[in-house]
Amino acid sequence: MQLISDLGHWVLAWGNHPLGGLALFVLAFWESSFFPIPPDGLLIALAAGNIPFALGFSAIATAGSLLGAMLGYWIGLRGGRPILNRLFAPHRIQYVERQYQKRDVWAVTIAAFTPIPYKVFAIGAGAFGLDFRRFMLASAAGRGGRFFLVGLFITIFGEQVEAAVDEYFDVLAIAFVVVLVLGFVAVRYAARPRAASTDAKPE
Repeated sequence: MQLISDLGHWVLAWGNHPLGGLALFVLAFWESSFFPIPPDGLLIALAAGNIPFALGFSAIATAGSLLGAMLGYWIGLRGGRPILNRLFAPHRIQYVERQYQKRDVWAVTIAAFTPIPYKVFAIGAGAFGLDFRRFMLASAAGRGGRFFLVGLFITIFGEQVEAAVDEYFDVLAIAFVVVLVLGFVAVRYAARPRAASTDAKPE
């Protein structure tokens, strides 16, 4: 728990740094392709500290995330399944592939809007040959909707949110990392039943 708290504090500390906006862009960029920590906590801290620019920080997070999604797509396109096999567990890869088969670009939109690890879907989109323009449109809808919802909420309830961030900083530091972990757990358990039933089928 202490490690989670320290990691959350390190990210959120950029909320008071002059280069916090740049840190948000970089964090959002890498989170869409490699880095495991979501940018939401830093977005909240930055927006709460500068309420008039809350939607501006939402735009920064969205732009960084979409560029990271492009990188993830390119990695999957160039490296394909070998890259996926090296980066992710087989059950996660199978889960993402089934989501694309069932929901197509809706799988991207859902993953982009929720705590489900987006990097798995970004790399998978390239590896499984999803149309790039449709992938980016779905990414923009999901990531933009997620980050601008945060910015809009803080714009409307700015003073209350700022007070809450100041008072419950430690809780926020832990909470947004825990949300990430829950996203990975969700993928793991969603993939397990189908994988188990597949293994149980007679040849």
